[in-house]
Amino acid sequence: MHIRQLAARKRIALVAHDHKKVDLIQWASQNKALLTPHELYATGTTGKLLEVALDTPVTRLLSGPLGGDQQIGAMIAEGRIDVLIFFWDPMSAQPHDPDIKALLRLVVVWNIPIACDRASADFLMTSPLMSQPYESILPDYDAYLQRKV
Repeated sequence: MHIRQLAARKRIALVAHDHKKVDLIQWASQNKALLTPHELYATGTTGKLLEVALDTPVTRLLSGPLGGDQQIGAMIAEGRIDVLIFFWDPMSAQPHDPDIKALLRLVVVWNIPIACDRASADFLMTSPLMSQPYESILPDYDAYLQRKV
């Protein structure tokens, strides 16, 4: 069993599809007190909007279609993101859909908490685990890695 230690100050990635940006910004503004103690990351325009709405620094990555989703995925694989809040639009086709699916897959592979809408984001952010250290149990991929050699 592998354990990954999460600090009390979480590294949170925030992502939103175009039709969900307003929802994410409104939700983030309403939850400013819960979000700002943490280290925030976001893709493209979403990051700029969050910085203004929250009046706090946000590490901005590329726009999703230009590779921002893949950047967040890489950070998850490297253990540099603890939580993903991704307001995605289930009603619209996305030109970078394979990148989104890869990001969602990595969240599950590395046992990262994810919220995909306001309700799940509310539950996640109000969990007592968000403000204290946490031991995340990582799946054991040793057998998989040995099989691939």
